[in-house]
Amino acid sequence: MGAYSNVDVSLPPSYDVVSGPRFCKHVHDNVHGNIYLDPLSLKFIDTEQFQRLRELKQLGHCRQIWLMQPLLWSWQEDFECPVAGEFHGKVGFTALGMFNLSNKSICFYVSGFTHMVYPGAVHSRFEHSLGVYWLAGQCVEKLNNYQGLELGIDRFDIQTVKLAGLLHDVGHGPFSHLFEREFLPQVINGSDWSHEQMSVYMVDYIVDEHRIDVDSEMIKRVKDMILASSEFAPPRSSSEKSFLYDIVANGRNGIDVDKFDYIPRDCRACGLGCNFEFQRLLETMWVLDDEICYRAKDYLTIHKMFATRADLYRTVYTHPKVKAMELMMVDALVLANSYLEISSNIHDPSQYWKLDDTIVKTIETSPSQELKEARELILRIRRRNLYQAFFSNLRMNFVVQFCNEYPVPKDMLDNFKKVTAQDIVCSQVFNLVNPYHLQMKSGGVALKEEDVAVCNVKIDLTRGKHNPLESIHFFKDYESNEKFTIPDDRVSHLLPTSYQDMIVKVYAKKPELVQAISEAFENFQLKTYGIKAQAHATPQKRRRYNPIL
Repeated sequence: MGAYSNVDVSLPPSYDVVSGPRFCKHVHDNVHGNIYLDPLSLKFIDTEQFQRLRELKQLGHCRQIWLMQPLLWSWQEDFECPVAGEFHGKVGFTALGMFNLSNKSICFYVSGFTHMVYPGAVHSRFEHSLGVYWLAGQCVEKLNNYQGLELGIDRFDIQTVKLAGLLHDVGHGPFSHLFEREFLPQVINGSDWSHEQMSVYMVDYIVDEHRIDVDSEMIKRVKDMILASSEFAPPRSSSEKSFLYDIVANGRNGIDVDKFDYIPRDCRACGLGCNFEFQRLLETMWVLDDEICYRAKDYLTIHKMFATRADLYRTVYTHPKVKAMELMMVDALVLANSYLEISSNIHDPSQYWKLDDTIVKTIETSPSQELKEARELILRIRRRNLYQAFFSNLRMNFVVQFCNEYPVPKDMLDNFKKVTAQDIVCSQVFNLVNPYHLQMKSGGVALKEEDVAVCNVKIDLTRGKHNPLESIHFFKDYESNEKFTIPDDRVSHLLPTSYQDMIVKVYAKKPELVQAISEAFENFQLKTYGIKAQAHATPQKRRRYNPIL
């Protein structure tokens, strides 16, 4: 950390410690300002397992589009990154590499490659974890100040919630969710591995490995809080203070300090505006019937949180270039897996903690012949010379070029079936020349499924097609003990009436097939919906001007 010394920070068994700034170490965070780290939390922070989070980017790999030499790209389109400074202007991208995506459609999640499009998005899970730790402590301490006697909150509860916030992401793999939701399913059939479960294993391992003197009941509750919003959440007894389990990872309604940290942090890093005021919710939350509730007049603030999150998904996490680069990295990891055995230690914390984003450097610097294909794929990302790439990439056999996308019409969302490469290929239009010969409209090109990659991206406000406000309880004022929900007909008519999007993105793996695939994609939309649902036609790609030639 650099902000504290290696002194004895043992906690008395009672955990009745003074939490004031003078008794804690402090660091300065660029989102929350000065945050104070208590002695027990420092014992976890000062471990190699937690320090590993410094090597896991929160948004993974996207700044290199701007900061390094141009990738092997041959086309360009208008794109302006709000934090690129003098790099504003034209950006092109054609990811070169072999992909194992035939006959597959992909649903993407928050990725590990955003910093390769937004150069400022280089923050790590280390600072995010410190931020969640701080906000978790702020939240439970405010509840203690206002309702401590009524709710029976004690120092044990406060310390437990803070530790849960600190350790909730300690089980993440390289490149954020890409590791568990894109890479592992390709190398392990039926994989149900989750970073939440791994975080639980890592907590136990850290305690045992470093002999941290901590109450076993506290650690049990910390692990339950980490799992609270996952499918592995354990049942709670009626005697527990259930509201404490909704602070870090809220499976009840989705409002938690994890979002309070990553939404403003990601917006700041990517240069996007964020008008969501989480501080207002921290100050006014109130516990009724063992559930955290919010003032009715703050419903717009809560809606802004969900809307800002959805906007990040649409403009940042699922950016077309981010998705294309993910295809490259997933394929590189798959190619390297048999030699490096990347997936072999995902259930062994003693080995798993050694795995982080530096796996890329391991692959690209290894002289091993077994890693040649993966190494070449990564080197193509590193060596970005625009003019050389324009001529050389035409000789390559495998590329990924974004063609177009469309939002599924609202009235078709309920019956939506994932679009596949086969759907696009079968939508080509043939012209009958003679009884024995069919000629394609697009220059005689006959598409194959392995030429097309399709991404089905679902974006919602955490509750699918339902209004997230329906699962949140509000109260009128602090004199009232009644909690209630706010139905749609009482919400502002300026708010959306639809709460989810399904975006279908289509990529061509060969540059010469962009036109044919784009036409087939449009035909598919006409055949399926009766209209072209995409916002615009596929842009005409053109060479970048080279003044040297």
